[in-house]
Amino acid sequence: MIFADIILFCILIITKKLRIMFEELLSLVKEHAGSAVINNPAVPNEHNDAVCETATNSIIDKLKEMAGSGGIESITNLFQSGGNVASHPVVSNISSGVVGDLMKNFGFDSATAGSIVSQLIPTVMSKLTSKTNDPNDNSFNMSGILESLVGGGGGGILNMFKGFFGAK
Repeated sequence: MIFADIILFCILIITKKLRIMFEELLSLVKEHAGSAVINNPAVPNEHNDAVCETATNSIIDKLKEMAGSGGIESITNLFQSGGNVASHPVVSNISSGVVGDLMKNFGFDSATAGSIVSQLIPTVMSKLTSKTNDPNDNSFNMSGILESLVGGGGGGILNMFKGFFGAK
């Protein structure tokens, strides 16, 4: 029973970190959604928040997917690269995912979804990269992002208790 409680505790820590990352990233997306979403006649005003939330979820989902399939080095490279991130493979992968989710969730055609994404995602990822590398901005940091994506904060605790109980 104690082991199950510890696993639940670790899952709660990881879930909380993802929720915090989502909220901070959503704020960044909304901050830069101007012409891409809010002032875009192809996006009905009543869908503005949902489009921003979908974009945010898609960014996190793609990063988690890449982290889970061995792409940690690519993600780390993105956040350490600085400069123009628009052509980075991770951003391209994220952009493709957001286009698909916008088409699926809102019925946008590929041109409309692509236009939203091309105006929004490179800017958001550039700002996220800048914030991650700014020592005076603690809203995002590399270790926090990686822990949110792969559960690094809880994984160490979980592995310690697995060892304690003889589990592998």
